[in-house]
Amino acid sequence: MLTVDIGGRNSWPVENSSGELRELASSSGAGVVKELLCRRVKPTPGYFIGKGKAQELSCLSRSLDADVVIFNEDLSSTQQRNLEEIIEVKTLDRTQLILDIFAQRAKSMEGKIQVELAQLEYLLPRLAGKGIILSRLGGGIGTRGPGEKKLEVDRRRIRERIGRLKKELLSLGQRRRSLREYRRRNALPTIAIIGYTNAGKSTLLNRLTGARQMVRNSLFSTLDSVARRFTLPDKQRVLFSDTVSFLHRLPHHLIEAFKATLEEVKEADLLLHILDISVGSRVYEQNEAVYEVLKELGAGKKPVLAALNKIDLLEDSFKLKRYLKDFKNSVAISASKGTNVEQLLEKLGFELAGLMTDIEVFVSSDRLHLVNLIYREGKVFKKEHRQGGVYLQARLPRKIKAQLEDSLQR
Repeated sequence: MLTVDIGGRNSWPVENSSGELRELASSSGAGVVKELLCRRVKPTPGYFIGKGKAQELSCLSRSLDADVVIFNEDLSSTQQRNLEEIIEVKTLDRTQLILDIFAQRAKSMEGKIQVELAQLEYLLPRLAGKGIILSRLGGGIGTRGPGEKKLEVDRRRIRERIGRLKKELLSLGQRRRSLREYRRRNALPTIAIIGYTNAGKSTLLNRLTGARQMVRNSLFSTLDSVARRFTLPDKQRVLFSDTVSFLHRLPHHLIEAFKATLEEVKEADLLLHILDISVGSRVYEQNEAVYEVLKELGAGKKPVLAALNKIDLLEDSFKLKRYLKDFKNSVAISASKGTNVEQLLEKLGFELAGLMTDIEVFVSSDRLHLVNLIYREGKVFKKEHRQGGVYLQARLPRKIKAQLEDSLQR
């Protein structure tokens, strides 16, 4: 595993970049036998790290009997080919490694299509000479996923496949839009759970709703999005939507391929940002990485409530006070232990209160189904049976109020 520090290219400290590359490699199933650091002012066109360093890497990989060398930067097709000729083992760059993890984690049809699309769009500009084999011969990491057919493919055929995949995604995207429109009509506020990978999003969703999402201590343990209904302590019904995890320098191919899924973030009424404070100072860098993706999605100005997760792993109480001060509008929790989860839910109710409004309404006897709607979606303060119908004072989501007024005017 090789971490290359190119002056000024990466905003993260090299130690943090190296640590995350190690976690990515482990999440893909690789066993890391050696970690190296190479510092360069700029990469070389032919070998990225220079021919001399590549020869040194070749000797080391033979002595360690390594199967693959992983780089923390993206390589061009020429650089990758030249490196493999010298090192004589397979090389993977950061994007290929992430795509491999996504290929393992995708379970739904939509997830598999999105991963294959990202793989092909990554490969297309790297085709050279007579073409390449999509999965590259051999087993192990970097060879998995929907594209692991040992076929020689040229640009035309890849473009045709990309076109078909985009049409399939468009069809699935229309289904998602229909579901979102149904939620809007039923005025169900949506809370999108976002966060850096392995921050504890699935653990919290399981704690709140019993979603039974798979949880393990690895990056991108779950990939396919999940939505679950939930009733807050103030009786307001909401929809929690779990989304694809974010990552520092998340490959653009993945953001583009998963935009249909990530639309859930853009359409949400409130974002619940899960932060893992057990990682120390890296939490600030991870927070910035999440906001970079939000900006790219056009969701940078959405209202956000931060959940500072894993306080059970934090030994220094002074650090917790500092995090609560640094991250505005936040609640410290432990999703795995359930600590302060009730406080988080109360805070969510308070944040969504701005979407609520008080009403006084008289519902005639021939429209009593609207009374059920008010009770189901809001909170009733007063109810009086009067001649010809029912008088109510209640608090409702603004969307429901508009729906109610429309029904009463018909």
